[in-house]
Amino acid sequence: MSGDSLVAGSLVAADYVVFALMLVVSTAIGVYFAWANRGQESSRDFLTGGRRLTAFPVSISLTASFMSSIAVMSSQAEVYRYGAIFILFGLGIILSTVVVSEVFLPVFYRLAITSTHEYLEMRFNRAARLLGTVIFIFQTVLYIGIVIYGPALAISQIADVNLWGGIITTGIVCTLYCTLGGLKAVVWTDVFQILIMLAGYLAVIIMSVIIRGGLFNVISDSQQGGRFNFLDFDINPLRRHTFWTMVIGAVIHWAGVNGATQSQVQRYVSCKSITHARTAMCIYILGLCIFTVSTVFAGMCLFSMYKNCDPWTSGKVSALDQLMPYLVMDILSDYSGLPGLFFAAVCSGSLSTVSTSINALAAVTLEDLIKPYTNMSEKHQFWMSKGLTFFYGILCIGMAGLASAMGAMMQASVVVFGATGGPLLGVFTLGILCPFVTSKGALSGLLLGLAASTCVSIGGLVYPPSPAMARPLPLTTEGCDFNATNSFNWTSTTLPTESISITTSLVQNSDGNHLLADTWQFPSYLYCGTVGILTSVIVGLVVSMFTGGRTSRVDLRLTFKKEDTTFYYLFILLKDRVTRRGGRSKVTESRQKTVGVKRPDLCSTEMDLLNITPT
Repeated sequence: MSGDSLVAGSLVAADYVVFALMLVVSTAIGVYFAWANRGQESSRDFLTGGRRLTAFPVSISLTASFMSSIAVMSSQAEVYRYGAIFILFGLGIILSTVVVSEVFLPVFYRLAITSTHEYLEMRFNRAARLLGTVIFIFQTVLYIGIVIYGPALAISQIADVNLWGGIITTGIVCTLYCTLGGLKAVVWTDVFQILIMLAGYLAVIIMSVIIRGGLFNVISDSQQGGRFNFLDFDINPLRRHTFWTMVIGAVIHWAGVNGATQSQVQRYVSCKSITHARTAMCIYILGLCIFTVSTVFAGMCLFSMYKNCDPWTSGKVSALDQLMPYLVMDILSDYSGLPGLFFAAVCSGSLSTVSTSINALAAVTLEDLIKPYTNMSEKHQFWMSKGLTFFYGILCIGMAGLASAMGAMMQASVVVFGATGGPLLGVFTLGILCPFVTSKGALSGLLLGLAASTCVSIGGLVYPPSPAMARPLPLTTEGCDFNATNSFNWTSTTLPTESISITTSLVQNSDGNHLLADTWQFPSYLYCGTVGILTSVIVGLVVSMFTGGRTSRVDLRLTFKKEDTTFYYLFILLKDRVTRRGGRSKVTESRQKTVGVKRPDLCSTEMDLLNITPT
């Protein structure tokens, strides 16, 4: 199928009903928690759930935030264009989550802080805290703009819905239930929304497999199309996707997201115990594995459906980010409600990410920028946190307008977090793992790391990688019917009139490009965070060595201790069992020696006397 029988705006009433129900239920959850907690007027309860949450809802909330609208819409396009090597991104996520659980989580939970940046003041000084807060606010507001823009774009390209209408609807619903119910509403809304995301995802995958004649046909098509490119061990950092860029880049990127980002850490410390927090992260890892595999397979289904007629190069869509909604309308339009279910899934991904981010923005603004300089009552802090939540919700709606200028959503999101998240991760790493690092070293590392990662990020956008470094996989339009008169077209350009085969030459720079584009090369966009953390750590260590770092003393509560790790207790348990087993062996051996001694008065022959073993 190629979508020739469809027209734009073919959503039916059932699709709108499904979509509306998702928005109504999400809002209702916020209203419920606002009513259930009507007697509580504590900012800590509003922002952290009173630190009484259990592992299950927190883990589901973390997974739902991972499955943002960017992941639901754009990750499959990466697989479609650059291959299933994207699955290695999941390996990096798993490794980074384990590191965060063992190294960062114990410190944050022990300190019982509301804002992650409180740690920077405890460990270094107030300047570090304020700088970290400003960076986080800038990073998150910009990222939320991309996340809101994604589903609005999908809906506007499929249905007869205004782009800004979709943006405003998504933003208002999210702002409403966040302002009403606080973190509890955010977490439990995520539990509902992840069910919607999973259902929408499975609907597309199952229908694609049925149309293509089975699971093995999809896999075979992807293999023949060169999408099984897992074993690319090229160490060249300029390459867009290799084993090393995917794994190392993902480890650094997601360590920064999970270990140094307020929206994630705020949910860990909201658990009733560190055991619940670690259990939540274990379930979170399982959810990440499931969704990463599903994302890669959805990309393979996308390629299998359009292996002979690529909608992008044939002019039926204007961007790779539109491929998934195009597929949805191609294969699900005959089933009333299913297209609406998928777009509800996309919107759910947006809502889950935006809601946690808005709550985190309110928390850091109150804790880092307002409370240290005012003497507000607890009741005033409670209402201030609600007001900040509403303010950031409205601000993020406006920021969505900038997202249209940032290119592919998946790459844009990684670049934003890499440019700011890498340096922040670096300064937290210095504080937790390096007791001799001084405040001057930390600030120097943070500033220079931010400068380095920003230069790399901007350079990668201005001078995109050459075809030899990006290596997009071949696409073709040989199977397209360009004479069809009823095919829908989401671009304003004219359709091609003959079949073409698109290879890597498609993305070659034109003659009009800047002359430096042919000579300047920047690392893969996945290395933006790596550049930031390496610069921060190296500069921080060097500066600290010359500013009294070797004689500084630090509160041990602020640093990593081996006793905090799960592996330490596993080692002690194993050692104890080995010691006990060794002790039992010695006791058994002693008893055997005692039993083996013969008494001379009971010996019956002279030969027995000669065989007595002396003791």
